[in-house]
Amino acid sequence: MHNKTLSELAQGLREKAFSSAELTQYYLDRIQQHDGNLNSFITVTPERALAQAKAADALLAAGKGEALTGIPLAQKDIFCTDGVRTSCGSKMLDNFIAPYNATVIEKFNRAGSVMLGKTNMDEFAMGSSNETSFYGTVKNPWDLQAVPGGSSGGSAACVAARIAPASTGTDTGGSIRQPAALCGITGLKPTYGRISRYGMIAFASSLDQAGPMTRNAEDAAIMLNTMAGFDARDSTCLDKPVPDYTADLDNRLQGLKIGLPKEYFAEGLDGAMASAIDAAIKEYQKLGATIKEISLPNTHLAVPTYYVIAPAECSSNLSRMDGVRFGYRCENPVDLEDLYKRSRGEGFGEEVKRRIMVGAYALSAGYYDAYYLKAQQIRQLISDDFKKAFAEVDVIMGPTTPEPAFNFGEKGNDPVSMYLSDIYTIAVNLAGLPGMSVPAGMVNGRPAGLQIIGNYFDEARLLNVAHQYQQVTDWHQQGPEKYL
Repeated sequence: MHNKTLSELAQGLREKAFSSAELTQYYLDRIQQHDGNLNSFITVTPERALAQAKAADALLAAGKGEALTGIPLAQKDIFCTDGVRTSCGSKMLDNFIAPYNATVIEKFNRAGSVMLGKTNMDEFAMGSSNETSFYGTVKNPWDLQAVPGGSSGGSAACVAARIAPASTGTDTGGSIRQPAALCGITGLKPTYGRISRYGMIAFASSLDQAGPMTRNAEDAAIMLNTMAGFDARDSTCLDKPVPDYTADLDNRLQGLKIGLPKEYFAEGLDGAMASAIDAAIKEYQKLGATIKEISLPNTHLAVPTYYVIAPAECSSNLSRMDGVRFGYRCENPVDLEDLYKRSRGEGFGEEVKRRIMVGAYALSAGYYDAYYLKAQQIRQLISDDFKKAFAEVDVIMGPTTPEPAFNFGEKGNDPVSMYLSDIYTIAVNLAGLPGMSVPAGMVNGRPAGLQIIGNYFDEARLLNVAHQYQQVTDWHQQGPEKYL
């Protein structure tokens, strides 16, 4: 059962091979059996899940329902969920029970899906290894000594371990694609504005984007059909029609023009990882695609640019976490200043504090022009690089990460080394483009990810390109032996 895809599970429900209640209980049992080692969930919601499953079964019995009706899913603990703790992986929100639903949660509820629980994540989505969570590290199902990636590490791990059929994630600088690559699953970061951010706790408002994390591209298309669409409550959400993302999956790739940025295959890329990506590119050539070397000359500026803009925005967004209205509050404050200082000092973890301080510095009166304004100018140059590239090619490909999953503690004392693990993903967020990672091999027993980048609102093409690759390879079907 746990090796079935979303489409296979939906077919089983329609054919009454099993009920949603039975399917939900099956996954709840797997969570109880396996998640003690993985720590991929912060909160499991069995009562709510079984109630939703019962309602879904009634819909299905009446011949109603949608593609995800009755399907159990996991939700990243960054989406406000009415009546359920929404912690963002932080002590600051450990006691926060959301009073409303994020739009993404609303859409899944309307589709009749079942929520198994809320997944673990780096605190306030700040991290690339899931080592900054207040609730402890998430383990990579392929090797419990290895990180699962971040910040959506819990979402990636639970899908890879088959304790949830699919999950949601969010991507600010690679936080869907990087953990998807390290855990050997498929992860899609849509165009900025394609999915509403209403009720998604903000890290960096001009970069954050929700997306699906699934076993394969077809499942990602099914999830995106539900998640995408305009929302008037989010001023950054774009009012564009939502296509059926499953409609073009079977299109042939004859004549597809693939751009390979020379900067993505330069110094810093692990040799075995380069070989895995090269093998994936050869499969595309067999499918009729043509290859063209391109240049994204400002790639080397993406990481420093991101680590000015993202902390600046996070310092502003997290200023509301002050111990007054909601969240953690220090004991016995002597005055208002003490309340602010101790609530924030005790409630935030080290990485979050680091980024808040960097961001406040970059926005300060004496340094705004030198840092924040300059970073925004470089951001435009990075975006222009992609525009020039897409005048020549249909999609851009390369590695998702420079190396496979690293071990816990390996980069914990070196923030710069940790930040560089997102070197191939960050530019996509700065430009607001869609990108996805698909399983493309193994390196030293750990998964390797191929990144596919598309032009604005070209998610349907990305999904088609990924799906066709998955028709001729089986990397997406492989999983950690213990959980198969």
